[in-house]
Amino acid sequence: MAGMDLDFTDAELHRYSRHILLQDVGAVGQAKLRAARVLVIGAGGLGAPLSLYLAAAGVGTIGLVDHDALELSNLQRQVVHTTARIGRNKAESAAETLAGLNPEVAVEVHPVRLDVATALDLIPRYDIVCDGTDNFATRFLLGDACHLLGRPLVSAAVLRFEGQLSTYKAHLGAPHPCHRCLHPEPPPDGLVPSCSEAGVLGAVTGVMGTLQATEVLKEILGIGEGMSGRLLLWDALDARFRTVRLRRDPGCALCGEAASIHDLAVHAAPAPLACTAA
Repeated sequence: MAGMDLDFTDAELHRYSRHILLQDVGAVGQAKLRAARVLVIGAGGLGAPLSLYLAAAGVGTIGLVDHDALELSNLQRQVVHTTARIGRNKAESAAETLAGLNPEVAVEVHPVRLDVATALDLIPRYDIVCDGTDNFATRFLLGDACHLLGRPLVSAAVLRFEGQLSTYKAHLGAPHPCHRCLHPEPPPDGLVPSCSEAGVLGAVTGVMGTLQATEVLKEILGIGEGMSGRLLLWDALDARFRTVRLRRDPGCALCGEAASIHDLAVHAAPAPLACTAA
């Protein structure tokens, strides 16, 4: 591949040897991972396993966005943190763990709330964006921003004993749907409880965050069948996965034939980043 740096140190060859052995990855694929820039929104239950596996895989640059401080109740599922770091900013805490896991990866810390200005500033700097948040205001802001700025969004969600996963890249055109093709508008306040209100089994966030990381790696490598146009549903109590098709909505306000959303004005009020419970 033209312009791809295939020079690896002996330490890199050893570290990523199991990747390089894979026919669908190899040295070229590992070079793609090293050149990639991934933005993770939320260093909580989903962002923890997600960021750990991205760093372990050798994704060259990982951005972490989270303004929140670590609390004791987070540690039941947010495995990128430690008890000794309670009270510290989550993005900074996660970055410290990732640096210890793989010092060859650059981690960019953004200890800020995700609002319109932050989204417009940060998203264009990265190749792929990951949603690990836990409120609909932020999810819709992120979905709209990624579509309008032309960045794929790998999104996961968890609640109680269930999880879901999809990838949105409707900016590439048909047949890819956007997040509003699935949910045209956020639900009314209070209709869907958050994890802090309804609870979540910690290991469920680990499974969904790891699946999210897998989809990010597939997107970077260009291998397998991606999750665009599909929604993965997992019920942990029944130990059952189910995949349903998502179709592009011609009447969608964001990606439809007569789209009415052309900027982020609908999100003018800052959206709180509540990714701690996820």
